[in-house]
Amino acid sequence: MTEHGEARGKAADDRAGALVAARTAYAGNRWAEARAGFLAARDRAPLDAADMAALAEAAWWEGAIDESLSASEEAYRLYRHGENPDPRQAAMLAMDIGFSWYLRGEDVMGSGWLSRAHRLLEGQPPSAEHGYLQWLQIDEAIGRGDLGAAIEAARAVATLAAQHGDETLMACALVGEGIATIKQGRVGQGLAVLDEAMLPVVAGRVRPSFAGNIYCQMMSICHEMADLRRAQQWTDATARWCEGFSSAVMYQGICRVHRAQLLQVRGEWARAEEEVRRVCEELPAMNVIAVGLATYELAEVRRMKGDLRGAEQAYGEAHRYGRDPQPGLALVWLAKGRHRAALEALRAAESATADRLARTRIWDALVEVALAAGDPATARRASEDLGAAAVAFATSGLVAAAALAQGQVQLSQGEGRAAVESLGAARRLWQDLGAPYRVARARLLLSHALRSLGEPAADLELAAADEAFRRLGVTGPAARPAAGAPGGLTAREAEVLGLVARGMTNREAAAALVVSEKTVARHLANLYTKLGVSSRTAAAAFAHDHGLVPPPA
Repeated sequence: MTEHGEARGKAADDRAGALVAARTAYAGNRWAEARAGFLAARDRAPLDAADMAALAEAAWWEGAIDESLSASEEAYRLYRHGENPDPRQAAMLAMDIGFSWYLRGEDVMGSGWLSRAHRLLEGQPPSAEHGYLQWLQIDEAIGRGDLGAAIEAARAVATLAAQHGDETLMACALVGEGIATIKQGRVGQGLAVLDEAMLPVVAGRVRPSFAGNIYCQMMSICHEMADLRRAQQWTDATARWCEGFSSAVMYQGICRVHRAQLLQVRGEWARAEEEVRRVCEELPAMNVIAVGLATYELAEVRRMKGDLRGAEQAYGEAHRYGRDPQPGLALVWLAKGRHRAALEALRAAESATADRLARTRIWDALVEVALAAGDPATARRASEDLGAAAVAFATSGLVAAAALAQGQVQLSQGEGRAAVESLGAARRLWQDLGAPYRVARARLLLSHALRSLGEPAADLELAAADEAFRRLGVTGPAARPAAGAPGGLTAREAEVLGLVARGMTNREAAAALVVSEKTVARHLANLYTKLGVSSRTAAAAFAHDHGLVPPPA
């Protein structure tokens, strides 16, 4: 053999060795090693369709999304137009590419690739690949609130999965059915279906990229239900699952989002911000939806701490990534005194939201905003809707939120004894869940209710709330969130009444609030009408009876 022939033979042997090593690493989910091996082999000669698709997946797990998309498109071309065309595999790659573009926020590109996938399967005998395309319809139906259609689509996908013996597809179908069933309010049945779906996932019989998606959906539905304990369990399980791979940038990032949500509730705000920062560094090119969720959590932390400017900026950033900034942004506006704007924003968000679970967060904020804006009827209706959802879904977080909302409405209506019962229940529930900020809010409201009854324990609850806010680092107006003023008064009307009841003239109250005397006079006229009184003395008596008089400055 000539020297040239020997060199070519050695190069061929080297390439064959690199491919064997790459394929072995790929089968073992060692993505960095697989990616390096496939790239080394490709440098010597073109890869076939299967190896190119494997390179694309390895690069995706490593977070190299541009490289992954390029390799996926090349693999698609080979499956579509190569020596051995395979329209089903080409359709699966087209679906994967389309999904990746959607996650990057490029809906037009995503739609184009999914259209290709559908066209490739037209006229083909029913197959598992048809099922994967139908699987996407489940999320679409859930998103528009058509839960019956989602369950019907999920069962059709499950039928295809059973016919073709595809455990991955079956797990995806069951997860879709379980989530839609939960959102219908049939929580026990839905959770049972999800438990069944997770059996092959936990056993490692579901393809990794789909297993990761299923873990993410489990974390998400638990967060939506405000089932904090189950959310913690699945977040921990997802983190352990990610540790089984050499790299899992996408799923580690999504896991960070849900960890940040839990840390936010527990008052571990510095750690929550760190998780959010990592997501915003690692995922913008891969998953703008996750980045939007993470940025929203950052805004929530800033809002609760009292950094209204920083919160408003972060809510705007979340909106740019596709995450609706409500209800958090409305609560910022409320804190800034923009009561009417906050109320209208939440009404619009409620009308635009078909998902009952998603509405629970809007109702939670709407109670506080409507009371401050002088709309007790809307506050009462939102409280009732939240209470009904808490009964239907029966999770500890929703029950606690409903008790707090009910207490706010009762307090605003002068039902002090009932408010004490509701707010005390909310405080105990949030304490059991380890949610210090929410406990402090419940204590603050409870202090108002106790003071309206002349109970000395009011001072103890107020002191405990103030201490909790201090430990959390809450400053400014956020340290004393709106308490849902009694009598249907707005927060500003309650402030004016409190100052007047303390003995201030209109001019002195105007100076204290940095408004005009005319504004103070207008607020007084409005609150006289709401309270059904005709004198300053009667209004002051109401303020003293309901704990609205602030201590001397």
